[in-house]
Amino acid sequence: MAAAPAPTNDPYAYMEEIEGARAMQFANDENARSLPQLQNDPRYAGLYADALKIATATDRIPGVYFAGDGSLRDFWQDAQHVRGLWRTTSLESYRAGKPQFRTLIDVDAMSKAENANWVFKGADCLKPDERYCLVSLSNGGKDAVVVREFDTQTGQFIPNGFQLPEGKHRFEWVDKDTLIVATDWTRGEVTTSGYPFVVKLVKRGQALSAAQEVFRGRADDGGYGVNPIVLREPDGAVRAMLVKRPLDTFNAEYHLITPNGAAKLDLPTKSSVQGYVSGRMIVSLEQDWAAKGFKEGDLVDFDLDQVKAKPAALNGALVLRPTSSQAVEQVATTRNRLVLALLDNVKGQVVSLTRGPKGWTQTRLDLPADSTVAITSTSDKDDRMLVSVTSFLTPSSQWLADAASGKPERLRSLPPRFDASKQVVEQLWATSKDGTKVPYFVVRPKDLKFDGQAPTLLYAYGGFLVSQTPSYASTVGKLWLEKGGVYVIANIRGGGEFGPRWHNAGLKLNRMRVYEDFFAVSEDLIARKITSPRRLGIMGGSNGGLLMGVALTQRPELYNAVVIQVPLFDMIGYTHIGAGASWVGEYGDPANPQERAVIESYSPYQNLKAGQKYPRAFLETSTKDDRVHPAHARKAAARLKELGYDYLYYENLDGGHAAAANLNERAMRQALEFTYLAQQLMD
Repeated sequence: MAAAPAPTNDPYAYMEEIEGARAMQFANDENARSLPQLQNDPRYAGLYADALKIATATDRIPGVYFAGDGSLRDFWQDAQHVRGLWRTTSLESYRAGKPQFRTLIDVDAMSKAENANWVFKGADCLKPDERYCLVSLSNGGKDAVVVREFDTQTGQFIPNGFQLPEGKHRFEWVDKDTLIVATDWTRGEVTTSGYPFVVKLVKRGQALSAAQEVFRGRADDGGYGVNPIVLREPDGAVRAMLVKRPLDTFNAEYHLITPNGAAKLDLPTKSSVQGYVSGRMIVSLEQDWAAKGFKEGDLVDFDLDQVKAKPAALNGALVLRPTSSQAVEQVATTRNRLVLALLDNVKGQVVSLTRGPKGWTQTRLDLPADSTVAITSTSDKDDRMLVSVTSFLTPSSQWLADAASGKPERLRSLPPRFDASKQVVEQLWATSKDGTKVPYFVVRPKDLKFDGQAPTLLYAYGGFLVSQTPSYASTVGKLWLEKGGVYVIANIRGGGEFGPRWHNAGLKLNRMRVYEDFFAVSEDLIARKITSPRRLGIMGGSNGGLLMGVALTQRPELYNAVVIQVPLFDMIGYTHIGAGASWVGEYGDPANPQERAVIESYSPYQNLKAGQKYPRAFLETSTKDDRVHPAHARKAAARLKELGYDYLYYENLDGGHAAAANLNERAMRQALEFTYLAQQLMD
């Protein structure tokens, strides 16, 4: 995939140098201009205090997960540990209610000792006991990480253990002395979107330069770079090694690594290997596979021995075919079971499946209804799993469930963070331009006067198969709902709320459907007199930030506040900015004339014009965002400034794509946002 050439007539192209002097001067000047307008508001201090109290509360539910030695581990942040603790405890003490945690890594202390700005990005541990772990550490929150080997028994990084320098690595353990790694082995040897395309086996004690190559993609591959996958038995024995080679954002090939080289698997390019259980490789389909009789959205399994014997001639069996209202949201495995989190009209459930002589049979777990239900961890030692249950007004809860017996046990419940007694949740439906019914959730006061005067915040994303589901609105509840606001989540196309069909409907040439869905929900809120353009604000980040930019430039008359978080904005130039080339499968390629015509019709940067009635927008980004480059937000602000519009801008010097590297920064960002929304919609 060849990227479109960089535009030669862009006066703000210098913004694309992440830490260039002119770009940083612009960011610092804009921060100095904008932040006082929000932080000097008498509401800001209280909003910040409330947000920080929620973010650092010690009575939060720990995000524990199963480790192979039978313990639980989690990553914890609070007011004393804003960067966080990676720690461990026993399942027995956790179930008893007063767990005794042992710290594995204190990221705050390590950052201080090393004079570094470390952000913990997770640990990948060697099964079955998970004693040895590859810990990923990011400088300031970037996607790029350094990797160090850690011994959880001694609590120390291993001298001369496995290490990888900073990069966008993909890796898996093979055995205690072997890793399979995708990285830029030669500095700069990456795809046009900045991701690795060469996979090698690394032996303990071996210089990276001596690693054995086992797979090579191409520099013009799209997507997020090649990704090694190791399928193993619960006891840790390796059954197969695969490499996923993305062709673009969503199309990919899978290759089986054999002693004689790599063999391409006979799978559709829009499919995903989800795991391995009971001798079967589990695959989800994001497109029809007519030759085999399978449909878009199906979950299919393959006998792994047959896959290895005949990789070019696969024969699968149907595991599950979702209904038109359903989507498979998650796929996970325990020791003997396949477990799925399903959505049905954007409401969650978990089912457990076992395979017998006549195929798969399923049992639904008895968990709270009308909620979002997520599988947070599964055990390889037995069939237990950890599940989170959340909804807008009911504090989140954590459950221990047995996938074999189906019996769940509630472990923890979050204390209430706001007064929800006066609120009600509704699921409503809007009709989009092409007649498609689009659902959305409204959280509003029970005694709402339908006079169009309610300050309303509408949030949406609409891309990359990502679903927007109900979750406990801790910060939104305290900073917005308690103060009389209405909160809305729109389930527009581009997301995964109804499976691949919902996502595929908004790709490339059909991109305007995503935005038409969003405008339809906005108009429906106004038509129902829940709110009015004067009182309607919108918020979205990343791909949702692009959505905000489209709304600002195409339908500014509908809104009086627009929060544009870490956005894409220059869609004509996006393929040459940062990791942009990896998203061509979603948006299309500006180098393709037909796709460029559609992109030009909505690209916010190119569609900003003088003399429009744009609301005062609030743009946010991060200097350390190496996924969606800060140049998008910078150029949007510079163009608004050139055209004479009033706007606000905040660039966090840390934070990565989350725009916050620690809890204090997150609370600050939230307080800034809700101060702005109060100014625009409540004053």
